[in-house]
Amino acid sequence: MEQKLMDQITGSAEASHSKVTVVGVGQVGMACAFSLITQHVASEIALVDVVEDKLKGEVMDLQHGLAFLRGVTIKGDKDYSVTAGSKVCIISAGARQKDGESRLNLVKRNVAIFKSIVPQLVKYSPGAVLMVVANPVDILTYVTWKLSGLPRHRIVGSGTNLDTARFRFLIAEKLSIAPSSVHGYIIGEHGDTSVPLWSSATVAGVSLKALHPQLGQKSDKVDWSKVQTDLIDATAPRSVAKLTKPTSGAGADGSQHNWEDIHKEVVNSAYNIIKLKGYTSWAIGLSVSTLTGAILRNQHTVYAVSTLARGYHGINEEVFLSLPCVLMQEGVGSVIKQVLTEDEKKQLQKSAAALWDIQKDLDL
Repeated sequence: MEQKLMDQITGSAEASHSKVTVVGVGQVGMACAFSLITQHVASEIALVDVVEDKLKGEVMDLQHGLAFLRGVTIKGDKDYSVTAGSKVCIISAGARQKDGESRLNLVKRNVAIFKSIVPQLVKYSPGAVLMVVANPVDILTYVTWKLSGLPRHRIVGSGTNLDTARFRFLIAEKLSIAPSSVHGYIIGEHGDTSVPLWSSATVAGVSLKALHPQLGQKSDKVDWSKVQTDLIDATAPRSVAKLTKPTSGAGADGSQHNWEDIHKEVVNSAYNIIKLKGYTSWAIGLSVSTLTGAILRNQHTVYAVSTLARGYHGINEEVFLSLPCVLMQEGVGSVIKQVLTEDEKKQLQKSAAALWDIQKDLDL
């Protein structure tokens, strides 16, 4: 039938220029795959998992929707040869975080899993950037670096990119503006010891810390409506302003709340979502898809991702944690030299020490 229908002029390319592998077809892995497909990031997706029936079902389900997409092929297999020629390999496989379980407590269960994954990815895609999503992401990014033998710039952890998005969303919600208009970062561990950089949080170049010097400190009590008034000269009718008033969270009722509570909300977000629906998926899928697109398209965009942090901000341990990095085709092209306050440096060093205390005893 094919020969009757088409006159072949040349063979197809052996490898895609934007092939992405996703290891693990659980909730997070499939959210990553779905985001990659619907955001038109990859032209070919390879899915890998040890549970064959689940893998086959997920591949079929996505393939049946290809008529509604453009320019993408989807394959899956438990054999890692299906991943050959990938530009980015995303590792989401791992033991699922239990309700109330710290990310750091997951590490020993996941290291053994990674020992069966990482060497296979490097074997079939030696030029790929490896992106770690499974938790605890910072330690597992370090594990991936050690197991792969690849240079540091080719190993990226999804890190606090999602934490940063949550941080921006929560600030934006209090100020009734779009999250994309809030600029600020969460750095350090993706977890309990992450560090909110209140000193560099801005809206349209206006430093929130300059408006309220006590911002983010434990003694800080700020009326959200006052912050909004100081920052924004509202010209819309009062009825419209009411429609955009925050409907939940600290300060939604106009009362005074500690801005530090925003960071607590960021840290507890995953735990709360897991308690409500059993897992997190969509937001991390969108985050990973965005990071992957920045690499494939050589965008030189800055994101907070997990990278080797030794030598930055007084960190002496060989740990991976999140710092603002320039993502390009080869992975991490540069690390931004942020100006931190002394308190922020101490918090970051504490974060590094917490990670090192766990990973120093790992058997790699």
